Amino acid sequence: MTVSDKANISDRDLLGALKHHFRFDSFRPNQREIVDAVLAGRDVFAALPTGGGKSLCYQLPALMRSGLTVVVSPLISLMKDQVDAARAQGIAAAFLNSTVSPEQARETWRDLGAGRVKLLYVSPERISIPEFRKALDGFALSLVAVDEAHCISEWGHEFRPDYRTLGLLRSEFPKVPIAAFTATATRQVQRDVVRLLHLRNPMVVRASFDRPEIFYRVQQKEKSVDLQILNFIRTHAGQSGIVYRGTRKAVQQTTDLLCANGIDAVAYHAGVADDDRRSRQEAFVRNEVTVVVATIAFGMGIDKPNVRWVVHGDLPRSIEGYYQETGRAARDGKDADTVLYFGRGDIATLRWHIGNMESSQERERAEGRLHEVLRFVESAVCRRKQLLAHFDEEYAGSCGRCDVCAGEVHLEDVTVEAQKVLSAAVRTGEVFGAHHLADVVLGNSTDRVLERGHNRLPTFGSGADHDRAFWLSLIGDLASAGYLVRGEGKTAGFHLSSRGNLLLAGKETFRTPRRTSGSADQGSAGKPKARAPGAQSARPITAVRSAAGRIPGGKPPTDTGLARPDQEQLFQCLKLLRSRLARENRIPAYRVFNDSTLKAMVVNRPTDATTLLRCHGVGEQKLEAYGQAFLRAIHEFVATGECGD
Repeated sequence: MTVSDKANISDRDLLGALKHHFRFDSFRPNQREIVDAVLAGRDVFAALPTGGGKSLCYQLPALMRSGLTVVVSPLISLMKDQVDAARAQGIAAAFLNSTVSPEQARETWRDLGAGRVKLLYVSPERISIPEFRKALDGFALSLVAVDEAHCISEWGHEFRPDYRTLGLLRSEFPKVPIAAFTATATRQVQRDVVRLLHLRNPMVVRASFDRPEIFYRVQQKEKSVDLQILNFIRTHAGQSGIVYRGTRKAVQQTTDLLCANGIDAVAYHAGVADDDRRSRQEAFVRNEVTVVVATIAFGMGIDKPNVRWVVHGDLPRSIEGYYQETGRAARDGKDADTVLYFGRGDIATLRWHIGNMESSQERERAEGRLHEVLRFVESAVCRRKQLLAHFDEEYAGSCGRCDVCAGEVHLEDVTVEAQKVLSAAVRTGEVFGAHHLADVVLGNSTDRVLERGHNRLPTFGSGADHDRAFWLSLIGDLASAGYLVRGEGKTAGFHLSSRGNLLLAGKETFRTPRRTSGSADQGSAGKPKARAPGAQSARPITAVRSAAGRIPGGKPPTDTGLARPDQEQLFQCLKLLRSRLARENRIPAYRVFNDSTLKAMVVNRPTDATTLLRCHGVGEQKLEAYGQAFLRAIHEFVATGECGD
């Protein structure tokens, strides 16, 4: 069914298409309003969190209206997967990007000319070609959907210059509505997107960015962050997760250690060959590998519902990036854990990168993002409150689902200690760095201290009651909070800011977060997890000898929540069948049926197509494709107690 005007579409038709193609009985929050606006020919700006169902908002109207819907997406490596998923839902979809061979491109153009394509995915690089846009003009466009729309804004965390070409779409296709979608957009980015895409009186939807199913935790790095990561993963044995590291080298080191200790992990970064990256990504999506260790290049657009945890082994470059990366967990709405490890070295690394940026405006924006991240990790305010405030959303705090609200973090007044550091900086001429200031307050008679007579200062030895690590950390905190400012040049020391002078004069107080003991092994509720004797976290750590990307076998079993042994056995049978069908069709396993649907089959044990359709997640398309195979498997298990072929 295709119609050209919303007035001709009844609620029955719309809900029928929703059920037939997407297997949903009703819309998620905000979806109906967006779909109605698109069908009415309005421009739209929609900021929906990860898992909020953005793709349905343009795919359903594409089915209901005549003409072609073009989707602009930066996810070149995932376009085939997106098109395969759309086709599995009965949507005539295709894609054009740099990975398509000339023959494949000609075939797609033939299908477009014959009207056999309703949904065309294109890259921003492709649509930036004037000849390509001119060719599109012959296909009666009904909608242009811009995915990851924040990429058009220089204030967004993933600005892409090719997105700027999209501003030409309004003048070249003046009658075609434009719908912009993003999962991470501040109000400033939103205004930028509306302005640069020339959206006309758009319907603006900003859903809540709150992800209550995600637990947020921040921890200081210890001597080896890789061992911290390993221990965290061991408390989530058998669960899918993503580890983000800041550099390729760090990715490889973490992957090697995890593999050497029995974790089936693969590395993903720009230095890995394209085919290997794709195969590793597919293995992760199909549950053939449990852990991906990656740079920020991984994860955008991946529709994997059962990611149960996300680790950041280094400080992220922006709050938006951190929010988006943690948001790749818990797309199925079930609880997930996240942890961010950071150390003072992370700040120095990021500042070095910022200093090498050519544009002063770019450096200014990057420095602003870094300060926002530092406020987030160094504050003892509810993490969720801080994240939502970044997106201009009010939240009262006390979420119960972050380390602060779970009582793992408390603030310690270190005003007196901070004043000792500031006094040492002033008395030594405000030209020395952290290590010299630490030597002064510790009372270390180094050659440098003695040569300059700093051993005779009143502050010399005033901080002997703390160790060196404490003072270096405190100096870093003072710098991050803006009380100490480093001068120009690599060897320049710290001087006091105006706030630093107020603090030294006793007109301000300074507090830093300190952690209660035992938080490293706590679960998502903020309470220590009990361990049985011989639990995995007690295993010895193996030296790194295996190659990065190795996929060892022997995944530990996970708790399915099924009540009886026979239900668990049938569930495993259906999972084996699902894996076989996924391999045969070269698709991720969850696109056959997800775990919740398999469990519904296990509990209900349908005997025919009618009862199978009653299981949540089974629609007519999937019934036709896979129904008979699953019905045969259930019948044979009920009859014999064993799995069929």
